[in-house]
Amino acid sequence: MTKILTFGVFDYFHLGHLRIFKQCKKYADYLIVAVQDGDYILKFKPEAKILYTTEERKEILESLKCVDEVRVYKTLCPEYLETVDFDILALGYDHKGGRFDVASEWCKKHNKKVVRLDYVEGICSSLIKKEILKE
Repeated sequence: MTKILTFGVFDYFHLGHLRIFKQCKKYADYLIVAVQDGDYILKFKPEAKILYTTEERKEILESLKCVDEVRVYKTLCPEYLETVDFDILALGYDHKGGRFDVASEWCKKHNKKVVRLDYVEGICSSLIKKEILKE
């Protein structure tokens, strides 16, 4: 069985997130989704507007039939990646530089494949937040 790992905040869950998960399933039989801890987000971005708690976001993700496992993470780093049993790391189209490059390098050193997911046209969490918050 091939396992793929993807990650994100997944607040304001939307169709774009679902389509990303479906892309992941084209590469592997088993999808692990890591959801970022809300307290950790607020520690570094106190102005962040988080709609759902970490547990609520985890519950939403666990209810999706395409998701096989949900984990909570603080930051994408080698120490976290070492704790997950996966074969492929799925990065979003915009996951470039910094910690994403470090994660990619770690994967190469540990014989893990890295795939880049396609952008889901017209669906973006930032745009959804702007529309909701301007009311």
